[in-house]
Amino acid sequence: MGIKRFFVHLLRKKQVFLPFFAQQGTYLLHASEALCQMTDTMEGAAWRRFEKEIKACEVQGDALLSEFNEMLREKIFLYLRRSDLQTIAMHIDEFLDTINDSAKTITLYMPQRIDPQICDLATYIRAEADALKKMLPYLGDVKRNFAQINLQCERITEIEHAADDVFAEYIGFIFTNDKDAIEIMKYKNIAEAFESATDAAKVVSDCVRKMILRYVE
Repeated sequence: MGIKRFFVHLLRKKQVFLPFFAQQGTYLLHASEALCQMTDTMEGAAWRRFEKEIKACEVQGDALLSEFNEMLREKIFLYLRRSDLQTIAMHIDEFLDTINDSAKTITLYMPQRIDPQICDLATYIRAEADALKKMLPYLGDVKRNFAQINLQCERITEIEHAADDVFAEYIGFIFTNDKDAIEIMKYKNIAEAFESATDAAKVVSDCVRKMILRYVE
């Protein structure tokens, strides 16, 4: 094997995980966009349709994670630890799970309305998914792409903080303006599921930040 082909071979080994992360990012973005569409309608049939869409992404994500774990067992990596790659992949999958859980709360509780704050939380979830999808390809070369990775992590942190503010404001809003205890609990549980999804994205971001600091030292 010539020296040029040797280095090309090494580079391919180095980046073999990138297609898996790219596909996870695609599932995240698709599911989060469907969640936004779900909060933009009050039609029960549409809610169920979007929930099925999101569930399909979640099921495909689980299958992809299993395939990814098998690949980690078999492949050799140049500088990234298998445990780091697995942890990131698992947290991404958990983010996808929380998006699915958020969709389920709407079809489960069938709320009388979708308040603007819930729509805002859905928008934040989509923005976090977009940031993750943009960030993941940069993991192919952590040292060179440190600034770009850190930028998207900062973006996710800012979004999550904004979501916390919206969530807190919304809880105060429903307890002040709603009198029906059952409806209050519905809105509260829906909001908590959406807020948990924004938290899950930040867990991925924090995990990536911890990893890249190790490799740029």
